[in-house]
Amino acid sequence: MNSNPAYNSAITAVKHPLPWQSELARGIRDAGELCRHLTLPEGIFSDIDLKNPFPIRVPLGFVSRMRPGDPDDPLLRQVLPRICEEEQVIGFSTDPVGDMAALKRPGLLHKYRGRALVMTTGACAIHCRYCFRRHFPYQDETPHGDDWSSLLKLVREDGSIREIILSGGDPLMVPDARLSTLVSDLLAIDHVARIRFHTRLPIVLPERIDQNFMAWFSLLGRKAVVVVHCNHPNEIDTEVEAALERLGRTGSILMNQAVLLRGVNDRTEILAALSERLFELGVLPYYLHQLDRVRGAAHFEVPRDEARALYRELHASLPGYLVPRLVEEIPGEPGKTLISLW
Repeated sequence: MNSNPAYNSAITAVKHPLPWQSELARGIRDAGELCRHLTLPEGIFSDIDLKNPFPIRVPLGFVSRMRPGDPDDPLLRQVLPRICEEEQVIGFSTDPVGDMAALKRPGLLHKYRGRALVMTTGACAIHCRYCFRRHFPYQDETPHGDDWSSLLKLVREDGSIREIILSGGDPLMVPDARLSTLVSDLLAIDHVARIRFHTRLPIVLPERIDQNFMAWFSLLGRKAVVVVHCNHPNEIDTEVEAALERLGRTGSILMNQAVLLRGVNDRTEILAALSERLFELGVLPYYLHQLDRVRGAAHFEVPRDEARALYRELHASLPGYLVPRLVEEIPGEPGKTLISLW
């Protein structure tokens, strides 16, 4: 455990069950139910895939931010399974970023110097249709239960690792007692300076940032970096604002990464509004990802030349600190690759 008594006290104070889980359980798991909930036109049923093997999952709070009756709502497009996902498109694969080659043991990816990624869980509060890990074999490649000992041993033995990235799935799907203990154990390793959380939950399930979570997370301060995932300004309502403000008060660094998605945020004014809104809430734009070419997501891809033109407009519209870096992930490269503007 961590040597800080206050930190350990906060960890042991966390109890089950967690209140946000009831909200998670109320989420929609059926595409037809979602369409009826939003009173979408009957014609939408000819375009959706009710038997898609990558199942729908979306919290009701996120659904409440969608426009009723609009099949082209940008939030709806991110979660509704379309028949076109079953098309086999050349260049799109089940492992577009080379995760399998980077696995050192179940749950631990080591792609980049000084950083290692821990897959805490395969679960997410929302199933985004463009997810680059939608085909990942989580059942076989993530630690089970509380057994993190062999993973922690590998981290201890590699003194080059300065930062641990908690990912998944979504690390905030892990209950507080287990997650806080894992974080404490990682920070007890001398060469681990900070923990980075990659999470969509503060955006799609802001109830997760509750008292239990804040009791231990607020003690991390600058040892924590939180990278949230928000693609469109409509994803931010008053509940999300409050969750981000709570996170900001902890002293942790808050950043956002978005994915450039056709029909969702592929307009300069949308991306500019997203950066402005996030900055108001203390979140710095970090990355704008070119789509990872995962099988089933080809309809979201924005062509490279179009992405560059859009990004040049964004660069001209905002001060530099509000412009996220336009990047792509190329397997085998030592980090995210910047996409040139020309």
